[in-house]
Amino acid sequence: MFYAVRRRAAAKKKKLKNLGKSKSTDTEEEEGEDDQDDGFSRSSYFKSKVKKQGTCLQFWRTEKRFRFWIRNSVKSQQFYWFVIVLVFFNTVCVAVEHYDQPKWLTDFLFYAEFVFLALFMLEMFIKMYALGPRTYFESAFNRFDCIVISGSIFEVIWSALKSGSFGLSVLRALRLLRIFKVTKYWKSLRNLVISLLSSMRSIISLLFLLFLFILIFALLGMQLFGGQFNFDEGTPPTNFNTFPIALLTVFQILTGEDWNEVMYQGIESQGMAYSLYFIVLVLFGNYTLLNVFLAIAVDNLANAQELSAAEEEQKEEDKEKQLQELEKEIESLQKPGDGGAPKVEICPPSPTQNFRDGRGDTQASEERRQDEDTGPKPMLPYSSMFILSPTNPVRRAAHWVVNLRYFDFFIMVVISLSSIALAAEDPVSENAPRNKILNYFDYAFTGVFTVEMVLKIIDLGIILHPGSYLREFWNIMDAVVVICAMVSFAFDMTGSSAGQNLSTIKSLRVLRVLRPLKTIKRVPKLKAVFDCVVNSLKNVINILIVYILFQFIFAVIAVQLFNGKFFYCTDESKYTKKDCNGQFFVFEEGNMLPELKNRSWQPQSFHYDNVMVAMLTLFAVQTGEGWPQILQNSMAATYENKGPIQNFRIEMSIFYIVYFIVFPFFFVNIFVALIIITFQEQGEAELQDGEIDKNQKSCIDFTIQARPLERYMPKERNSVKYKIWRIVVSTPFEYFIMILIVLNTLLLMMKL
Repeated sequence: MFYAVRRRAAAKKKKLKNLGKSKSTDTEEEEGEDDQDDGFSRSSYFKSKVKKQGTCLQFWRTEKRFRFWIRNSVKSQQFYWFVIVLVFFNTVCVAVEHYDQPKWLTDFLFYAEFVFLALFMLEMFIKMYALGPRTYFESAFNRFDCIVISGSIFEVIWSALKSGSFGLSVLRALRLLRIFKVTKYWKSLRNLVISLLSSMRSIISLLFLLFLFILIFALLGMQLFGGQFNFDEGTPPTNFNTFPIALLTVFQILTGEDWNEVMYQGIESQGMAYSLYFIVLVLFGNYTLLNVFLAIAVDNLANAQELSAAEEEQKEEDKEKQLQELEKEIESLQKPGDGGAPKVEICPPSPTQNFRDGRGDTQASEERRQDEDTGPKPMLPYSSMFILSPTNPVRRAAHWVVNLRYFDFFIMVVISLSSIALAAEDPVSENAPRNKILNYFDYAFTGVFTVEMVLKIIDLGIILHPGSYLREFWNIMDAVVVICAMVSFAFDMTGSSAGQNLSTIKSLRVLRVLRPLKTIKRVPKLKAVFDCVVNSLKNVINILIVYILFQFIFAVIAVQLFNGKFFYCTDESKYTKKDCNGQFFVFEEGNMLPELKNRSWQPQSFHYDNVMVAMLTLFAVQTGEGWPQILQNSMAATYENKGPIQNFRIEMSIFYIVYFIVFPFFFVNIFVALIIITFQEQGEAELQDGEIDKNQKSCIDFTIQARPLERYMPKERNSVKYKIWRIVVSTPFEYFIMILIVLNTLLLMMKL
């Protein structure tokens, strides 16, 4: 029985591991392979024949011991963290690359790239030898490493032979995804990555549907507006003259940026009726199709949290089984052999029962706390600051003052007046007359806050015992603000020059306006929303880590693609920095004489000359504001230190399409999905302790709040009032009023 229980537990644990096995780590997939063959399955027959020969027997034994030692080293923690540190240093070398960097840094990064490539190749060959090719390529990360390393080798060979980049250098930035190996020890982040990877099939299907949608509307736009966007100012960049530009125009409309400008241009060229094309595109594309990404994001987070909950439940079950097994072993040892020894029964509490009891205790304490909030609060049964006992008259007086009915209301009024005084100060002229008057009020407000803090410290104590003053976050904030204000006043009164530097500390006093947030717990609906926000902030860390890493990877790729290529001359006729000298004439409409201006070689407002600026540019693209201009600048980018040529490389738009799919279409929706799931869990948590589900509670609430329908009716049926009432409530009268409303609307529409 004992071994059967252990076998069932091991089988369930293995099943859970297979359910949530992460593709982000290769060490987990390599565990448990020691008992299998060497991985060289096709050559196993040949090796078995050779091993039987006496001359090679010792060699193969030594080789097998050496491979097992290599395999254990590869799976060790030291090797794992060595690779992570190597990836980190490679990330630093990739991140420091920027435009117009010194020659020594260029040479250092050039040779460092060869060093890192050699180390990663060595790691790949060592793991392939230790694990065998079949076992090595079973890991998704190992296959990814092999592809990136092969692309880097091909890039080096092509650059040496053709003295130019083949364009695969951007693949080196994808090597930074190896940092996700750290998720092996971060369960919540690993479960998020697992859910993202498991949803790839749904995302690919949605992307294929999105591509068909864009393709159909691009072809339709070419039929409707092809060659029609010809205006006196010229042809706008967003048009339907060619198939690639039509695809980009439709994609820009789906993002919602400047789509109305494209619609106005279509109306101007073809007429008002053609606006229906853009309305249908926005309704079915932007409002419907793109919101499917939100549904996928909600499903991803739900799966990740279910996986985390399953792991926690498995841990609880394992602990409970271990306690049950321990109980059975103790009972078996304490069974009376001759009937003389007493039988001792040990019943350790179940972790699930402990959890339920703890939850019940927590709920009871919460109810007790609410009851205490409504009634007079008793004094804490501890001596305040080891000096004032609960019977001390000073402490009792402080407790009476703090718990007065209008004490909190008075403090709220003082907080409001203090905030108004801070807002009324003149920040430009420090010696203004009103600032001197407000300074005296500031002394009074600080004195009130200091008295409040002292009274609460006397009543509750400082920090050492439960329920003391500094055990609550809001009290800590109050104490910091009051102490900073008192220090600032001390420097001001002494006339020290340091007081000028510390005067900004006074602005911290405005944080006291956050104290009304304490009333949130008295409004259940508001408390639920506030708890939802707080819990979401706790869970958003994992998403932010993945978000920042992908943002950094895209920034590195953008630096390698557009480094030093976003420069232009104010004189559009000049193409290089060397020629962009002197002055030129600018002819403006309405002026008889041209204006003389100096030529200058300058970058665009948003560019990719280093990683930090690239992340800022990509964040601006992600928000959707002004990203079409950045797209046009990217497609017009030619070479380093060369001017732009319109639509020089249209294929660069693929970078922005992929970026939009990853971030605005998907990652931004993950944050929305996190709020949705957290709010749902908050609502379900309220019903966990009850015996009814959410639907039953809704039915009960509806029944309690239901009221019978009432309708006015005159009492006397023969009166004129009753006859008028019959006409008013009749169906023909309602239709007659509806027709009048429609006619009135048409009349208003026909007015000029």
